[in-house]
Amino acid sequence: MEKVYLKYGIGIAIALIAYFLLTKVLGLHQYPVLSAANAVIFGAGILLAMKTYKANKSNFKYEKGFQLGLFTGGIATILFAIFMSVYIFMIDTQFAHAILDSWGLNFNKGALIVIVSLVMMGFSTTLVLTLAFMQLLKESWNTPEGKRNTMSK
Repeated sequence: MEKVYLKYGIGIAIALIAYFLLTKVLGLHQYPVLSAANAVIFGAGILLAMKTYKANKSNFKYEKGFQLGLFTGGIATILFAIFMSVYIFMIDTQFAHAILDSWGLNFNKGALIVIVSLVMMGFSTTLVLTLAFMQLLKESWNTPEGKRNTMSK
């Protein structure tokens, strides 16, 4: 399982970084609404990781799938947060102030709040997507014996 979540977690982080750099090249990186596409990238990566793991296992347990989703998204979030920290504190020091200005905040605008909110959004997106995808991928508890006790139409 470690190989799967490392592979897909790093893949998600690379895709997030590439998407950010693409928006930077296009001059759209200062619009926070475009970060909604990050959820699509997270979702695709987590779902692919879960499907890959399920295809390689004869018995797919809910706990293992849930753990896989959380670890995959957690690794991606941490790696992307490290990249954004380097970008904000060393490459483009005015980027955080531009983002915070668009939020309309009335207090000291430190760049660290952008990193903290990025990590919180990454982990919450990971949790919600993992819960949703496990509903699709979990094994059904419905058995043929259980169906005989239902009312027929």
